[in-house]
Amino acid sequence: MQHVRRSPEEIAANRARYEEHQRKGLEFAPKALPAPSPLPAPPVDAVRVIHQEVIPGGWYWSTRIKRGETLRIAQQQGFSTVTLVAWNAAETSERLNLPDTVKMQWTTALSKGRVIFSDMGRVMFSVIEDSSGAHDCLMGGSTATSNLTKYGEGTRNTRDNLVLLATKAGLERRDIPAALSLFAPVRVDQDGKFQWRPELRHEGDYIELRAEMEIIVGLSNCPHPLDPNPDYRPNPVTVTRIAATEPRADDICRTATAEAVRGFENNALAAI
Repeated sequence: MQHVRRSPEEIAANRARYEEHQRKGLEFAPKALPAPSPLPAPPVDAVRVIHQEVIPGGWYWSTRIKRGETLRIAQQQGFSTVTLVAWNAAETSERLNLPDTVKMQWTTALSKGRVIFSDMGRVMFSVIEDSSGAHDCLMGGSTATSNLTKYGEGTRNTRDNLVLLATKAGLERRDIPAALSLFAPVRVDQDGKFQWRPELRHEGDYIELRAEMEIIVGLSNCPHPLDPNPDYRPNPVTVTRIAATEPRADDICRTATAEAVRGFENNALAAI
């Protein structure tokens, strides 16, 4: 394949178009998203709890959730990083897409009021509650090699967990998308290097994700590759599946950005 060299003028023009598109997108966005959700997490009405699961440290779990239902993922027994992947249950070739999630909202910082996109430009999840804001959508989870280097033999890792849960769902390795690491305080410094920021963690952090389509979701509870703790000690994580409620017309997840509005329009078209 022949390499195409672009002139400085063409590069400058492309950059100008990108910055103009970014400016318009940011102008549409609200000046401020909601404040982080309060701690401690409020109790869930027992009548609305469909199922509750505790994922032990190092293990994984998957489930199918219906549109409108909510998953609360909570650190009730200490800090842990939870890695998430997801597929459209009706058509599993549609899956979580973190690059589009970042690109279409002009930020790597997922927090309350943001949405998570699929690779078809549709909204998979709305972040309706979040006490943390310290989630990593850039690095992905641990592998057998990274764990062996850091902890030695005998520890479970995120990549192998995702392969197992995908296989149980009738999927293959190639079906696994780039994974979102929840409760992973990763930031990029001025030199473009990944940094672990422990001060961004809070005891009892939780996040609530509302499903905007029927979804197969997989979760792995393994330490993040940048976690500086030299010991392999992930704590159990509690996941609660909560019955659906109809969002308000002014729901900020549906109105925060032009891209989110279009994503929900795509959801509506797919339902016709």
